[in-house]
Amino acid sequence: MKRVLTILLSITLVLALAVGCSQAPDQGQDQQEKMKIGFVYIGSATDAGYTYAHDQGRLMLEQELGDRVETVIKENVPETQECEKVMTDMIDQGCKVIFANSFGFQEYVKRVAEANPEIIFLHCSGSIQGPNYSNYFGSIEEARYLSGIVAGMKTQTNKIGYVAAYNIPEVIRGINAFTLGVRSVNPEAVVKVMWTNTWFDPAKEKDAAVALLDQGVDIIAQHQDTTGPQVAAEERGCWSIGYNADMSNAAPKAYMTAPLWNWGAYYVEAVKSIMDGTWTNEPYWGTMKDGLIDLAPLTEVAPEGAQEAVTKIQDQMKAGSFDVFAGPLKDQSGQVVVPEGSTVSLEDQLAMKWFVEGVEGKID
Repeated sequence: MKRVLTILLSITLVLALAVGCSQAPDQGQDQQEKMKIGFVYIGSATDAGYTYAHDQGRLMLEQELGDRVETVIKENVPETQECEKVMTDMIDQGCKVIFANSFGFQEYVKRVAEANPEIIFLHCSGSIQGPNYSNYFGSIEEARYLSGIVAGMKTQTNKIGYVAAYNIPEVIRGINAFTLGVRSVNPEAVVKVMWTNTWFDPAKEKDAAVALLDQGVDIIAQHQDTTGPQVAAEERGCWSIGYNADMSNAAPKAYMTAPLWNWGAYYVEAVKSIMDGTWTNEPYWGTMKDGLIDLAPLTEVAPEGAQEAVTKIQDQMKAGSFDVFAGPLKDQSGQVVVPEGSTVSLEDQLAMKWFVEGVEGKID
């Protein structure tokens, strides 16, 4: 009898262990530590422009991955050594992945990444690449070309102003793409460029727009982080093309559309790949075709016929059959620099330091 009792107790113990083991995966999932992810921002998440667009991507990441992630942000980080301290603090807080959203952060990202090989760093718009760090960006030029179509059809003076941050290839190729869009529907129009040498300075951006308006432009476009240029256009009774986000609230009587980034499309896939161990340090270049790039809906201020013209080209872009920089292209002097049948390679786009015909401005 004693032996039977011992056997029964042994069977009971085995069954209990079996039940416990069958529940372990669910318990382990419940107890799984969240991946903490840091976002370093050049501006404010409420700037209604560039940083706002990135933060919308962060929120999409949280929504898609739920309790598998925890995000922390640091806003208004200057492109100085302070950026290093911010990233180091994030690592001390437990961040395993850090996204940095401004061009001028790249050397600091590289430095901190090399000192912390166990952390993954992803930098927006630069060119750095290493074992645990890389860069991400995309063909915003597609949306800029489309917005140029709208501006080219709307202008009455054939003079369009463009408030531009820095004379680096990223900004230059955007101006070129916009101008090509403008002149595809209005060959007589010109695009006047005003440099601000800042990404984020609402007052300075607005002042640059005012200076362009004083030169007779009737539309303001921008490669800037805030709505300052949009406000200037509205105050003068002119029209505007925004950037990064729908800026209609800032200038409802002026704003027509804006090139948009859907950063969430990248953030979700990047973090998923890190989680499942498939991430590589290959640079990411997104397009309109894969959902990173878009054009904001045209407002009632946009010219008649613009939606049809935009949709025609946008459909070709999404199908991968429209190349913004396909030749023939001329530079400012009228010289053919991209012959018919050729195009500007991505490598050359990333190093672009020349303006297309129709741009009025200088590159230092």
